[in-house]
Amino acid sequence: MANFTAADVKKLRELTGAGMMDCKKALDEAEGSVDKAVEILRVKGQKGVAKRESRNATNGAVVSLVADDKSSGVLVELKCETDFVAKGDKFVAVADTIAAHVAKTAPADIAALLASEIEAGKTVQAYVDEANATLGEKIVLDRFAQFSGGYVAAYMHRTSPDLPPQVGVLVELDQENAEVAKDVAQHIAAFSPKFLTREEISAETVENERRVAEATAREEGKPEAALPKIVEGRVTGFFKENVLLDQPFAKDNKKSVKKILDEAGVSLKRFARFRVGV
Repeated sequence: MANFTAADVKKLRELTGAGMMDCKKALDEAEGSVDKAVEILRVKGQKGVAKRESRNATNGAVVSLVADDKSSGVLVELKCETDFVAKGDKFVAVADTIAAHVAKTAPADIAALLASEIEAGKTVQAYVDEANATLGEKIVLDRFAQFSGGYVAAYMHRTSPDLPPQVGVLVELDQENAEVAKDVAQHIAAFSPKFLTREEISAETVENERRVAEATAREEGKPEAALPKIVEGRVTGFFKENVLLDQPFAKDNKKSVKKILDEAGVSLKRFARFRVGV
């Protein structure tokens, strides 16, 4: 039996994020050497990466990083398998490190991000795989957002007080207005619009909504003469459900989000909304 102390186990857990029993086994195999135990855990963890590929990563965290002058911001979703790992400091630290890297390097897309070097000789993909190994769960990085050039703000929402944010929103206004940015970001978090404007929706999608609305109205036995008005009403309802500027504003549903922005004299250039696993 190797000679090691509870302090050694604690140190190994802090260094690797591995479970207590795994740390004890590694220290025993390493004959009490913490450094050797770290290597043992890394090797065993890497061997398990491929085995974990078929698992589902539906938990995790959304993290944000906004520049002090609000001229740019980043939103990153990092996924894992369980809420136990998601709420751990090690996991959140990995997500924060990736967000800082995105802010610094401005990758063109997720493929460019994963291939970029986050540490000397280590790509982001290798960094994620290392987290996979040390945390013992499938860790997935498959989306991020980065805005710059306007006034950027973020809103993070916790669905549970003991978990990191599960919903994150990044907005970019054409000029500074902290109150409107916060209000609109909170609205987006709550109502999850898919588009900023109607123009972003393809003509094919709109036409399909019209066909469905007409077929539904006919199935309901609506009068032929009333069909055009009914169809237009239902298509307008589709816009209000999916288009941010058309949605009734969360704090005053008598006004649209567009009306709120117009009254404040600002324009929303773009937004991103991430919910873990969705």
